[in-house]
Amino acid sequence: MASFEADTPEINDTIDTGSVRAFLRRLGKNRLGSLGGVLVVLIAAIAVFAPLIVTHDPIQIMVGPRLAAPSLDFWLGTDQLGRDTFSRVIMGGRIPLLVAFASLGGALAVGVVLGLMAGFGPRWLDNLLLLIFDTIRSFPSIIFALAIIALLGPSLVNIILVIAITCMPGYARVARTQAQALQSSEYIAAERSMGAGTTRILAVHVLPNVIGPLVILVSMDVPAVIATSAGLSFLGMGVRPPTPDWGAILNDGYSYINQTPWIVIAGGIPIILATLGFTFLGEALRDMFDPKLRKDL
Repeated sequence: MASFEADTPEINDTIDTGSVRAFLRRLGKNRLGSLGGVLVVLIAAIAVFAPLIVTHDPIQIMVGPRLAAPSLDFWLGTDQLGRDTFSRVIMGGRIPLLVAFASLGGALAVGVVLGLMAGFGPRWLDNLLLLIFDTIRSFPSIIFALAIIALLGPSLVNIILVIAITCMPGYARVARTQAQALQSSEYIAAERSMGAGTTRILAVHVLPNVIGPLVILVSMDVPAVIATSAGLSFLGMGVRPPTPDWGAILNDGYSYINQTPWIVIAGGIPIILATLGFTFLGEALRDMFDPKLRKDL
């Protein structure tokens, strides 16, 4: 994170972000980044087209084939209620991805605004916002999430809200540091001398240099958010049944792990693949966009 703060002004000079072809070519030369990109695209595509992929209704309870082994009819077997595990795994990917993108998108938007306000605002506002950021970050994120959800009740909206609140201070601090570093630069002073207002300076000159590193940080935070969402569902504090979710599938399979281990395996593999995919992709983006880490491709 520190390397982003030190070299932000050089990002637009070193990376041609306007060329999608050049970006994909650089990403393709990074093997782990390419693998991560393929996994991310595959998981996202499965989530989008899940209703077309499932072979059974993921919430339909069938009396006969309870805890059935994998077969031609049920590719990953069935759970304790006779529901098709394969269909539940496919549909279950929608919840973690929705939580990740919605919560991190909200955290990024609010964090950038508050960070720029802290970086370019008066000293008292900067101190106040820093106090708020430090207060939120002082609580362990999982403990904070459990406390809030226990108070408000388990729901998809509450999970998104809690994760957004816990992630926002990190993005705001990075935006604040970048804004303060750019505030004293010569081209900002030149813009001020030409009569440009603070809003125009922030929108035209500061924001483009701030958003790049933050997007990379968001991509690297996605695996942690997916794990947190699955963990809350595993503890029974995620989305309500019978909505399929990877964490809920793990919880269902854990009680019968000695009898039917394939349920736990089926619920755990997607989490592992999603985590690896976003981690590899985030690391590749960091190497490409950070001047200190990027190789001359």
